[in-house]
Amino acid sequence: MTNELLIGVVSISDRASAGTYEDKGIPALRDWFGSALTSPWRLETRLIPDEQAEIEKTLIDLCDTVGCHLVVTTGGTGPAPRDVTPEATLAVAHKVMPGFGEQMRQISLAFVPTAILSRQVGVIRNQTLILNLPGQPKSIKETLEGVKDADGRQTINGIFAAIPYCIDLIGGPYIETRDEVVKAFRPKNALRPPGTR
Repeated sequence: MTNELLIGVVSISDRASAGTYEDKGIPALRDWFGSALTSPWRLETRLIPDEQAEIEKTLIDLCDTVGCHLVVTTGGTGPAPRDVTPEATLAVAHKVMPGFGEQMRQISLAFVPTAILSRQVGVIRNQTLILNLPGQPKSIKETLEGVKDADGRQTINGIFAAIPYCIDLIGGPYIETRDEVVKAFRPKNALRPPGTR
């Protein structure tokens, strides 16, 4: 088994996929993973329109064929008629992980009251964790890292703190992070000494 984390990033936007709008989700996620991860990783990226069948097909491909350990989507999670990312994600899921959606909304509510309109979900398909992230780079960062006070103390945990252990539990590689960006949480019995991934 490789110790390299393979991350699928799916940016879902009619305008960006048609070339009329610059996609900001993929570059934001590439930068964030670069700042947060200390263990080996690489990205597989896709830019697709808000079409449920296309989203489902892309998620299945990244999970079953490419073999991604983690797949994150950005965009298409609101209440508008074209927002079908959660429906597509649930359609390909084997297990639903409701805590991720709950925590993403809690984080966003610290910034905007309209966070309750978000329908983001987290699921597992085979040995892949799939998460719907927000569409805006600032919101993506906040969701992954959480909320800190003026002194840098964590007031609301970001979702990425739980992702390395989740990936351990479904058979993926051991992920290590930069604590100053986001500290990965594992129970004591699941910790490994540095460099023994």
